[in-house]
Amino acid sequence: MSNPISGFSKLSKTQKIAWLSKNYFKENTQATHVLQRYWNSDTALQKLHDDFIENTVSNYYLPLGIAPNFLVNNDLYAIPMVIEESSVVAAASNAAKFWLDKGGFTTNVISTTKNGQVHINFFGDTKDMTAFFSVVKPILIASISQVEKNMKKRGGGLLDIQLIDSTNSLKGFYQLHCTFETLDAMGANFINTCLEKFAQTIEREAKKFKAFISSQTYPEVVMSILSNYTPECVVRASVSCHVDLLTQKDMEGYVFAQKIVRAIAIAKATPRRAVTHNKGIMNGIDAVILATGNDFRAVEAAVHAYASKDGQYSSLTHGSIENDIFTMWIEIPLALGTVGGLTSLHPLVGFAFDLLQKPNATKLMQLVAVAGLAQNFAALRSLVTTGIQKGHMKMHLMNILNGIQATDTEKASAVDHFTAKQISHSAVISFVEQLRA
Repeated sequence: MSNPISGFSKLSKTQKIAWLSKNYFKENTQATHVLQRYWNSDTALQKLHDDFIENTVSNYYLPLGIAPNFLVNNDLYAIPMVIEESSVVAAASNAAKFWLDKGGFTTNVISTTKNGQVHINFFGDTKDMTAFFSVVKPILIASISQVEKNMKKRGGGLLDIQLIDSTNSLKGFYQLHCTFETLDAMGANFINTCLEKFAQTIEREAKKFKAFISSQTYPEVVMSILSNYTPECVVRASVSCHVDLLTQKDMEGYVFAQKIVRAIAIAKATPRRAVTHNKGIMNGIDAVILATGNDFRAVEAAVHAYASKDGQYSSLTHGSIENDIFTMWIEIPLALGTVGGLTSLHPLVGFAFDLLQKPNATKLMQLVAVAGLAQNFAALRSLVTTGIQKGHMKMHLMNILNGIQATDTEKASAVDHFTAKQISHSAVISFVEQLRA
């Protein structure tokens, strides 16, 4: 077992690796070799990557793929996707191609409001807290005038502050619920700065408020933080066509449409199916978010909370057939940014934004939602026709072959052999072993 270390963050990258090698790898040079192998030969670029996070020892690469042929609001896009899972990019590309001659994807941003809260303990009279808020609200707004100066110039800033009495759910608990428009910035730093200014102002002004002075009971700020749950920052994406255009190789269009709608209904009815259903949606969404330098953890948290907003975890997508018109759509919260953070630092993020024709935040919301809808349609199409494994395992074949160090010749033979045969891990290993024998 390794001994604790003090001052690890102050060591150079080489010294950090040497310490890891000594304490966890018995000075096995292979571990050091693996880490150094992924260093970028461009020292300036490597320094940039080193500064993204703390205690960096190497780079962790994920593939950057492109899903072309996305027709979105009559404009054509090639969408960048960063993901390690086989078949995701292929599925998105196939869905894009499928809808290309059927009108493509239609999108619109419903709202872009973000929010944060100042969480307060107050165990006095609710009327005193309400009276204090009516007095302090304009002071709170004035307190952030310098913080939001530039944001307001661009058309954003604080929208409103509300006092929420949450004492029914937690004794003595009040919130200042604050709403913001942050435009092309995701806005986390801006919102948190405003909220912390509010917290300081509340505690300062509370000491002057007569009702608190006479009762000797004052509000106490517990914490001030933005919320990643953004149900007021929502985008919609949809596809629609006559059912006859949905005819598959061995299935009439109306039957296919019915099966898709039924599959969505099942995901609405049972959380066990909904979780997997929505995970497939997030395959597409997360991949684009990573490619554009946004925070996929925040999006995941918001999206899954949104999937539970009606009291049960449910499908994020919806489907209907009316007058022989099939429609499938998604509405999801997406708080994204196109300025700040990695969006202006990472060279591949810059490439992704250039590829997407330099979208603003609302356009990026639309493209990300489209990727999620496309991914879900592709998954459901496979599930109600050939089954999910046929396409997935075909894409996974190369991973299996690489895992057993197959040669190029063995790979070519395996690809040819499994063109018309079911792929499984054991079947691939058996086939390669026969070749080698």
